[in-house]
Amino acid sequence: MTKTDKPLDFLWFIPSSGDGSYLGSDALNRPADPGYFREIAQASDRLGYSGVLIPTGAACEEAFILAANLAASTERLKFLVAIRPGTASPAYYARLASTLDRVSNGRLLLNIVVGGSASELAGDGIFLPHDERYAHADEFFQVFNSLIETGHADFDGQYIKAHNATLTLPPVQEPRPPIYFGGSSDAAIDFSAGLVDKYLTWGETPEQVGEKISRVRAAAAAQGREVTFGIRLHFIVRETDDEAWEAADRLISRLSDDTIAAAQENFRTRSDSVGQARMVALHNGDRRKLEVSPNLWAGIGLVRSGAGTALVGSPQTVAARLREYQALGIDTVIASGYPHLEEAYRVAELLFPEIGITLPYKPLRSAFGEKHVFGGGGHLGNIKAKSAS
Repeated sequence: MTKTDKPLDFLWFIPSSGDGSYLGSDALNRPADPGYFREIAQASDRLGYSGVLIPTGAACEEAFILAANLAASTERLKFLVAIRPGTASPAYYARLASTLDRVSNGRLLLNIVVGGSASELAGDGIFLPHDERYAHADEFFQVFNSLIETGHADFDGQYIKAHNATLTLPPVQEPRPPIYFGGSSDAAIDFSAGLVDKYLTWGETPEQVGEKISRVRAAAAAQGREVTFGIRLHFIVRETDDEAWEAADRLISRLSDDTIAAAQENFRTRSDSVGQARMVALHNGDRRKLEVSPNLWAGIGLVRSGAGTALVGSPQTVAARLREYQALGIDTVIASGYPHLEEAYRVAELLFPEIGITLPYKPLRSAFGEKHVFGGGGHLGNIKAKSAS
C-alpha cells in the first residue's frame, strides 16, 4: 500500500468561540453554545471522523472541560486538547490529562500550544520571549511526560522545578496519550524533534509543506526519532468545482476591506508567531490573490488567525489535492468548514467516499429486498428504485 492508498486519519473541529455562515459579518452567526458543540461532536462521531480538535485561547471555552462534556455524549470520537505550558504546572496538567483519558476510555490526544500572541500570554502571566518559550516548554514536558508515563517526577530546571511529584492514577493509553504539535520557527522545530509524535502544519502550498516536512524529519532523525505528519485545513466541497468556488466567494461576500485591514494589523502587532506570518504572506491581505496554489484558497486567513486556507472544489478535485499532500508524508487531516455542523455532513457525504473513509458502523437497513430511493419524506415512505441514478 502506497502513502496515497491508505485512508487519511480525518478529524473535525469544534468552534468553541462561535460559528457562522459569513466571515466578517453578524448575519447567520451562532454564538458559543454547549448544545451546539454537542451536535457537531455527535455528528462527527456518526459520520466517520476519528476525532475533533478543540481550540484553546482566551476567546474559547476551556478545552479540557469541554472535551469531558463531549466525551460523555459520544462513543468513538477522540479529542485533541491543548496543553499550554505556563498556564498551569506540569503536575496539574498531568492530572487533567490522565483523568480525561480515563473518563473517555482512552480517547484523549494532546496538542502542545506554546502560544503566538505576546499580549494574550501576558494575560496568562507568561512573559517569556518567543524562543525562550520553547526552552520553558521543553522543561515542562520533561516533568509532564515523566509523571504521566511513570507516575513520578523530580526535576530542577531553569524554568520548572518539581520535587517528588506524583501521579497516582495512570491514563488508559500506554505509555501516554499521543502528543501533537505545530510550529514553524527554528526553535519550534528543534523543540518538536525530541518530543512529539505528530507534527502539524497549517495549510500552506505543497511546496512549502514538503520543505517543512523535510526539516522536521531531519531534526527528528538527528535525535534517533521518527515523526508522523498532519495538516490543518478548511474545506469547501460541493458537487462541482464551480459550486465550490461560488460558496467560497459567498463566505467572504459580506467582509469589508476595513475589517480585513483591521484583522491584518492585529496579526502584525499582536503575534510573534512565525506560522502566522507565513499564513499572512500567502495573500498579504489582498482579496484579489487568494488562490495561492491550485484549489488552495486563502480567503479565510483574511480575518481568521491561525489556519487560514481551504481546499475548494468538487470531491474529485479536493481528493486529488489531498493525495498531493499525502505523497509528501501527510497522514492526518484536521478539518473544518463554515458553519461546522452542515459542513461536517458535506465533507463526509461528498469527500469521504473519494478518499476511502467509510462509516464506522453498519447502517440500518432502509427497506426489505429491492433498493429504495428517497421519496421526499411523505407518509408513504420511500419508493422502489427503477432506473434511479
